[in-house]
Amino acid sequence: MATTAIGVSGFAGCKGYSGMDSIKSSSPATSDTQKITYQQISQEEAKRIMDTESDYVIIDSRTDEEFAQGHIKGAIMIPEYEIAERAEKELPDKNQLILVYCRSGRRSKIAAAELVKLGYTNVKEFGGIITWPYEVVK
Repeated sequence: MATTAIGVSGFAGCKGYSGMDSIKSSSPATSDTQKITYQQISQEEAKRIMDTESDYVIIDSRTDEEFAQGHIKGAIMIPEYEIAERAEKELPDKNQLILVYCRSGRRSKIAAAELVKLGYTNVKEFGGIITWPYEVVK
């Protein structure tokens, strides 16, 4: 008897996505599973955080070229495909608030999910810069 596995990705686009990604984690002390997630927030909420809080990091998960064309002030550019290799060195505090964006919202969801997978506990994804109504640095 053969078993066929089919992979389905929730990152094909932004429309219809619930905004939450979860990874189950087992605690060594218990057999219960705990859901670890990142939170999708609005761009307005991200801007409010940037204006009122100080202990956060902004990750731009686009490429060098895209970053150079314009980015949110203070953002650190780590392409989504480099998150796994660079996160622990560049983001040492796994409990720090991390705000993640990209161009349209697809790569930021991938990056946010990868950060959670790596053990980051306070990750908020806020979509793409193409709809960012606030100031950008060029």
